[in-house]
This record gives sequence, structure tokens and C-alpha cells, in this order.
Amino acid sequence: MKVFITAGEASGDKLGAAFMRGMRTLRPEAEFRGIGGPLMLAEGLESLFPMDEISIMGIVEILREYRALKARIRQTAQAILDWTPDVVVTIDLPEFSLRVNKRVKAARPSQRVVHYVAPTVWAWRPGRAAKMVGVVDQVLALLPFEPPYMERVGIDCDFVGHPVVLEDVASKEDALAWRRSEGLEGRKLALILPGSRRSEVTRLLPVFRDVTERLAVRRPDLAFVLPAAPGVAERVRAEVAGWSAPVHVIDPLDEDAVAAKRAAFRAADVALAASGTVSLELAANGTPMVIAYDMGWLSRQIIGRLLLVDTVTLVNLVSETRAIPEFIGKDCEPEAIASGVLRVLDGPGAQREAMDLTMQRLGREGEEPGLRAARAVLARL
Repeated sequence: MKVFITAGEASGDKLGAAFMRGMRTLRPEAEFRGIGGPLMLAEGLESLFPMDEISIMGIVEILREYRALKARIRQTAQAILDWTPDVVVTIDLPEFSLRVNKRVKAARPSQRVVHYVAPTVWAWRPGRAAKMVGVVDQVLALLPFEPPYMERVGIDCDFVGHPVVLEDVASKEDALAWRRSEGLEGRKLALILPGSRRSEVTRLLPVFRDVTERLAVRRPDLAFVLPAAPGVAERVRAEVAGWSAPVHVIDPLDEDAVAAKRAAFRAADVALAASGTVSLELAANGTPMVIAYDMGWLSRQIIGRLLLVDTVTLVNLVSETRAIPEFIGKDCEPEAIASGVLRVLDGPGAQREAMDLTMQRLGREGEEPGLRAARAVLARL
């Protein structure tokens, strides 16, 4: 059983690793090649190149890196054609994944292709679903309301649950022990989560710096912790070293990084986070949050006009509430964000019910999502 699998960011690496474990449970002889991060490598992946080389988001950012990205697309497609896998599984990152799939299908129409993480056609550019016809045979959806959007254009789609429901949440005792070890007892704790892509970290870190400096002045009892994502940790450390507000950076390369991040998520009183899967990780930990995100001016203008929903936060969408405050685009402004963080810190109750409902709807009581994903792929081969 030969599986070619690709991921391009931390959340995709997590999905890929869970899928690989699920596939190996059902097909122990499965062999994997492709592109992935440390979690997928730990599961036995042979990676073509570091996944952060394709972790780019935003129209202007993609154009700037277009030549390098196009070369990696060609290289990946050729690797698939040379290896002739039983199935190709591309995870999220449609700017890269669907271009690879299109090249592969053009050269070998019979190649089975699965895309893991349905495109957000419910949020913007609904025509993307139709453009996947003939490029993707099957889509694996993380959100329960997504399959009808893909099935409407004739693409098989299976809701497989979200791996965040299996998030290894630290116990209260472990969280308290970590607080003691870091000298954070008796202080309120704020997580700073600027994303995992190079482009978004570059854009958001200056804003998040200004927010932390404002918060440090208004709430001297507030401590800041930033669990850095793989691929951007060096950049984050260098930037944060110059902030006036002290920030404890959890380096993903540290020996105890996984346990420290888990404990920090459980111990935190509030989080300032970039839009994305991290909102679900926070929900799994019951950590109240504020979401802030921005892109380049051109990307903001184009995407802003195409949005079909009034929220981009997954907890809001899955729970069908608007409990999580957002500061997106032109509203991604330090003073407004800082005030929002303080409001949540002082009154987090409204978010608790929405976070719990989100976890239920994402399959917290069901079979492990990685195993469900592997089962869905095998069922349609």
C-alpha cells in the first residue's frame, strides 16, 4: 500500500500524522512518501523537502514566492508520477495542493487523488468546488456542514471529524506544576499565538507586540507565553527578544516543548490568536480567546469582497454562535484588540458553552478522526 501525502503547515502536519497512524492500523504494510513536518516524519514519512517552503498564504505573498513555489509544485507532481502510489492525499494548502493534483491528473487521469480538508466554499469563492471536479476524486471534511457543498458538484465527500477533539489536554495539576516551574504562580496568563505560516507571522507579530505592550501596562499581573510553531521559531525568538513586555517563548525544538505547550494552553486565562485551527485547540482546552488576523492590502480588498460569512472563527461557525470576538482586516488594530482581550479576561463565561458545543459537533464522542479518515479513503479506493 503506497500513500503519497503532503502537508504544508503545522495543522496539516498534525492531520497527516493522525491519518498515517489510522492508515497503518488498517493497512500495516502502508508505505508513505511526500511532504510533511516533524509529526509526519516521526510516523515514518520520507519528505521531499521541508514543508515550510510551501507554507505561504495571501495573494501578494504567493505572487512574491511564485517561481519557487511553482518549482516545488513541478517537483512534487513528478515524484508522484515516478512512484505510482495507490492514492495521493494532499492536506489543505489549496494554493499548492490543487496545482499538484491538476498536473498529476493531466498526466495520469486514473491516479486516485484525495484532498483532506474541504475548501471553505461556504465562506468565500463557492466556485472553487466546481473547479476541483476532475482534479480531486474525494474530499475529507473536518466540519459536519461541509459535505453537501462538495457533493453538489459531484465530488465524494466524507465528514471524518476533527483531530482537535483528541487534543491531549494537560491536567489541572500538570498546568499548575508548569506554572510553578516557570515562576508564573499567582499571575494571569495570556497566550500569544501569531500563526504558523511565515507570511502571517511576519505580518501579525508587530501588531501582537503592540497589543502585549498595552496589556502589560494596563495589567501588570499579566504574563505572556508564546508557543512558537515549527518553521518560524527562529524568526519569532529574534522578534520577541526586542519587545518591551517580557514574553516566554516555547521553542518547538526544546526537549519538553510538547508538554510545555500543552500545559500552557491548559493554564492560560486568555489567548490572542491568529485565525485558523488554533481556535479549536483553544476550545478543546476551554481557553477563552480573541481572534485577530490581517493580510496585505490587496489580499484584504479582494477576499473581503468575496466573503460569504460574517465570522471566520471556526468555534463561532461550528457552534452557530458569535461568542468569540474577532478583529479582522482593517479592525486588526492594537488598541481595539487589547481592549477586547481585557474584556474576555474579565468576563470569559459566554465562551464556555460555545466551546463545549463545538467539541461535541466535531466528533468528540466518536471514532478517532485519523482512523475515520483512513477508513473513508480505503472504502472508496
